Amino acid sequence: MNIRPLYDRVVVKRIERQRTTASGIVIPDSAAEKPEQGEVIAVGDGRLLKDGTRRPPELKVGDHVLFGKYAGQTVKIDGEELLVMREEDVIGVLEADAAAQRKAA
Repeated sequence: MNIRPLYDRVVVKRIERQRTTASGIVIPDSAAEKPEQGEVIAVGDGRLLKDGTRRPPELKVGDHVLFGKYAGQTVKIDGEELLVMREEDVIGVLEADAAAQRKAA
């Protein structure tokens, strides 16, 4: 099933990372806090302004973003937990630096 968010909403999938302590103990997901970063998997058409025009979204599918601990609404689609939030709830976009991009190429 696909989801198409309305207006200035985005759908984000949390990026899960396995957490390990310095001594090598793996912390299970049930004991760890949920991550506050994720990948945008769907973007709405943009915010509807008072004059009737639409401001296009700044985010795009595939962006890695930071968001607040309590941002968005959790929904389950096809057994997968996703967050639906307004674009303004996103704190920032994570961008790879130029050196890392050159190494990957």
